[in-house]
Amino acid sequence: MSKVVKRGYVPSDEKEFSIEAIEKLNKGARDLYYLINQGYNTKSASVFVGNHYLFSERQRMALARAISPKESINIRKDKEVLTNLKGASVNADGFNTIITLEVALSDSTIIKCMDGTFRDLAGLRGTYRLIDKTELAIDLIGEALENLGIAKVSFYLDSQVSNSGKLKLKILELLDKYSFEVVVENINNVDSTLEKLDYVITTDAIILDKCSSWINLNKRIIEENIKTGYIIDFSKIRDLE
Repeated sequence: MSKVVKRGYVPSDEKEFSIEAIEKLNKGARDLYYLINQGYNTKSASVFVGNHYLFSERQRMALARAISPKESINIRKDKEVLTNLKGASVNADGFNTIITLEVALSDSTIIKCMDGTFRDLAGLRGTYRLIDKTELAIDLIGEALENLGIAKVSFYLDSQVSNSGKLKLKILELLDKYSFEVVVENINNVDSTLEKLDYVITTDAIILDKCSSWINLNKRIIEENIKTGYIIDFSKIRDLE
């Protein structure tokens, strides 16, 4: 039996994302959202808010991933494809999609962001290894795509990340049972490739802003199939405008 690994788990999250801490984070989130919509540089505004509230590095990362300018949120919402995917060919940001599901399956911290996506705090940093949650994450992707009735999925994996070859073989093995065609490409320029495509499955903010259209697949999978108690919800910050 494979070793149980909690992808993205950090013990200090229990304190840094406690009920009391989240109340403080929500105040910081509202301040950050206000500042970036007034034209302040996102990075500078994040540093200012983080310093003002004395947030930890993990808390700062959560805010940076959760909060987006109003204009970016509107652009992403306009390009999001919700229905009518029968017969479509979709393009998946492999590591981005699988790792977030592994984190959710590990009951580690997941951020529900203002643009409707679910993002993790795991961080790849060029290294990756398959864990005991990997197969289930891939199967959940397969089931979701089958239910959508797609014709083909192309996974794009960063070839410079360790074990990308092993992940490619595992994706091909596990998704072979489904009716749709599966292609897995290990390439150096995943982001710039996906930015030019449509029906993109990712939560990467830069890709979302540049691609023609995208599918919020992880949101569907997590809400319908994964019970996790560590979802920190920043999606309603905009309602407080």
